[in-house]
Amino acid sequence: MIDNIGNILSKRAEIDPDKEGFVDVHAGLRLSFREHNARANRCADALARLGIEKGDRVAILMANSAEYMEIFYALAKLGAICVPLNWRLAVAELEYILGHSGSTVLIFGSDHAASAAAIERGRAPGVRVSSFVYCGHGQPPLSDAHDFRALRDRASAVEPARAAGGDDPLFIMYTSGTTGRPKGAVHTHGTVLWAMITQAASEEVRREDRFITVMPMYHVGALVPVIFGAYMGFTIVSVKEFQPSQYWRLIESEKVTVTLMVAAMVAALLHVPEKDSCDHSSLRWTMIGAAPVPPPMIVALEAMGIKVHQVYGLTETCGPACLITGDEALRRTGSTGKGFFHTDVRVVDAHGRDIRPGEVGEVIVSAKHNMKEYWNDPKATADAVKDGWLHTGDAARVDGDRFIYIVDRIKDMIISGGENVYPAEVEGVIASHPGVKEVGVVGVPDERWGEVPVAFIVKADRALSAESVLDHLSSRLAKYKTPKKIEFVDALPRNPSGKILKRDLRDLAGREL
Repeated sequence: MIDNIGNILSKRAEIDPDKEGFVDVHAGLRLSFREHNARANRCADALARLGIEKGDRVAILMANSAEYMEIFYALAKLGAICVPLNWRLAVAELEYILGHSGSTVLIFGSDHAASAAAIERGRAPGVRVSSFVYCGHGQPPLSDAHDFRALRDRASAVEPARAAGGDDPLFIMYTSGTTGRPKGAVHTHGTVLWAMITQAASEEVRREDRFITVMPMYHVGALVPVIFGAYMGFTIVSVKEFQPSQYWRLIESEKVTVTLMVAAMVAALLHVPEKDSCDHSSLRWTMIGAAPVPPPMIVALEAMGIKVHQVYGLTETCGPACLITGDEALRRTGSTGKGFFHTDVRVVDAHGRDIRPGEVGEVIVSAKHNMKEYWNDPKATADAVKDGWLHTGDAARVDGDRFIYIVDRIKDMIISGGENVYPAEVEGVIASHPGVKEVGVVGVPDERWGEVPVAFIVKADRALSAESVLDHLSSRLAKYKTPKKIEFVDALPRNPSGKILKRDLRDLAGREL
């Protein structure tokens, strides 16, 4: 049994050597599985010549590309631990992750050379990076940086000897930190392999599929599906940045069959003319994650012949947790379904008892693809994992058939006049107004009620007014759930996985009120 994730690519190259495995749209590069694996082996040889060994933490600060994944597979084959870096973070935030993870090597691309240079110059306390490796075109921008491509092109494509597997750490992925300092979720070769196994048993995928991804590869929602492509033998079409018009054109030209997006991306796709002018008939379904999918969005995609697979997952679960697919997603709008095949999911009360239909409790997950631990944080690990169950901090309810409906982050719940108000519920009702493109709801302090909801709305219709929204809500929401104030904004603050940054909205609400 293959238990080193790097060898997933090796085995696929052996089985389907000439099949197109990876398309790098930005670089204009098309690679067969054999070519993709040979390049990964050269990466491994080049990195080994730099002294990288089993257990070393190596950070990657790069945009989506074939080289990103080849470096990732190379590190896996060497037994090194990858630390994917969110390139949207400020330098100080990157330094925190580098220091906390104990990364000694930073591999960076040309798009992020300025951040790498700032890290190299600053040498912040706790940062142990001693080697900088430039994976870009032209001369390295740092005088002491290694030229990765030059090293790789001189390296051997011979398959490295197996150096790690099973319970050995594969990557440390830092959570988005929407409520504080990010924590490093540790996934092993074994937890990632089980993520592949449960996806294969749960998702409607085919070996001839072509999967387009634009989610950043430093996020579990992109990295794991790309690995899954090699595991299942389908083609990955990698896009560097999201441009709605280009996305439709690529769906047409690349004959894309499946994809993964967040709701904000879908909203943008539904508002460009290419939606109607491009041939999307190859696209069977899209998986949508990171936030509840508004019912009108499901209906709009279904009308185009595109099935919606709504997924609920976390960095800590290596992606999979709950899934609802096809017609079921339309019949049970708002539900995220049930646990993946090899995944047990429960919704429990404060005493750990399963809730009854209609009640709200916390989602907990038990699976072999759950993280091993939080890196260097035993307290956070103990708080999150109890008796083998990951406590997600997400609030949900269940229906009579035990389908799960995510309500909100427990920490985002608003208590107004002693009543619990879940922002996701309010957002769903507001989003059903045809003039609303996006919405985020947060609670703000109120002398009388303790807290009251405030809604931030991105307009789909320029004529939309606060009065129109409130009229829409009057017969659909209890008065205590109705926002005290409606604010119109050009865009909602989001983290790279598409989740609304509620703390930023709360700060904005505090300034506005």
